[in-house]
Amino acid sequence: MLNKIKQTFDLNYCLILQPTNTDYAMRVFNDKQIEILEVAERLFAEGGFDGTSIRNISKEAKINVAMVSYYFGSKEKLLEALIIYRIADLKIQLEILSKEEVSPLYKINKLVELYISKIHNNRYIYQILHFELSFSKRALNFEAFTEAKKANLSSLTIIIEEGQKKGIFRNDIIIPLIIPTIFGTYIHFHLNRTFNEEVLHLKTETDYDNYIKNQLTTHIKQTIKALLINEG
Repeated sequence: MLNKIKQTFDLNYCLILQPTNTDYAMRVFNDKQIEILEVAERLFAEGGFDGTSIRNISKEAKINVAMVSYYFGSKEKLLEALIIYRIADLKIQLEILSKEEVSPLYKINKLVELYISKIHNNRYIYQILHFELSFSKRALNFEAFTEAKKANLSSLTIIIEEGQKKGIFRNDIIIPLIIPTIFGTYIHFHLNRTFNEEVLHLKTETDYDNYIKNQLTTHIKQTIKALLINEG
């Protein structure tokens, strides 16, 4: 099953992921832990979670196995830490965005940009999460991930309610469905990458990345705006 998912998402394209390198992450993890996490992420991309051992990670990171165990305890705990490392900055960015003195619609557009950038640059983590939450029987603790999602929903709710109070947004919005709409559009586009590259004439990795950053992100903004704006 994992091999099939790996092929579907074309993991060879996900080998090098953009590091968050946020102040928050630096407070939670020390330099050596971050080095181990980023090595593990790359190896998970190359060989899958099940196909990567603690020994593989320690060898690539040029440390002994005991150090990985000391910092994380197990491969499962390492994955949990990697998820926290990759999602922490989005939570903080959305909290800041919700408090900015700008229009609610501007905040929504910025939220879409933040989500698409985060998913696209770190999509392997979301692939692993999807697999672990949907198929795996491993006993992983996703409490931190769940709490981050709740916090993100809270920030979105603040923005939506602000727009409703100002008469800009409709009052019948199902707020918890907004983020899945953003995710779902991106995931569907990426799952059909080969087809989209052909019909949209995207010949290089740069073409594909730029299309997601510009045209796809704009399309999602327009979709969300149509769902939110009060026609009256």
